[in-house]
Amino acid sequence: MDGIVFDMDGTLIESHAVVPAAYRAAVLDRGGPALTDAEVIAGYSLGSPAALLTHLIGRPATDADLACYHDHLAALAGQVAIYPDMAEVLAELAARVPVGLFTGASHRAAEILLDRVGLLGRFRVVLGGDEVPRPKPHPDGVELACRRLGLAPARAAYVGDSPLDLRAARRSGAAAVAAGWGHQYDPAEPADVTAAHPLDLLPLLN
Repeated sequence: MDGIVFDMDGTLIESHAVVPAAYRAAVLDRGGPALTDAEVIAGYSLGSPAALLTHLIGRPATDADLACYHDHLAALAGQVAIYPDMAEVLAELAARVPVGLFTGASHRAAEILLDRVGLLGRFRVVLGGDEVPRPKPHPDGVELACRRLGLAPARAAYVGDSPLDLRAARRSGAAAVAAGWGHQYDPAEPADVTAAHPLDLLPLLN
């Protein structure tokens, strides 16, 4: 591999409770219904926060809706944790190859959460789902992150925990690396490599 692109939630950070909670609070604040975490998570495949808020509130999301969501996310960000050994793995990988990030979350959400866990400066490229035309499992985000890193997708790996991540990787031509520690990991989803622990990513460059 000449470079690696990472997903964020469930891959770099443990945020499975915080993100749905921020959406639920924002939807209530902005006049939408009371929701469960499961109802929020079921909409993740819709893509960016604007698309998900539109679905959850039941009307087109506004800038004020997005700001409300990001405010709640920032308030809850103290509950987010980086996965064990991930910071050290990122440092070693970044010393050897270009490392980027593509998340289905918005660019602003990525900044909030990465800053909270001390990872914001670790990536040459940080790309949000609101910066690409189509969400995962479409390959747009993986392809754009690779272009910005100066990589051909066929010489890159995309690391993510969810089936959508792995499908996006395969469609882009990148190696699909399953983050087996993530909360959306499904062993039934095909992957080129399955990593049980962040340290298992280091041999990708050998």
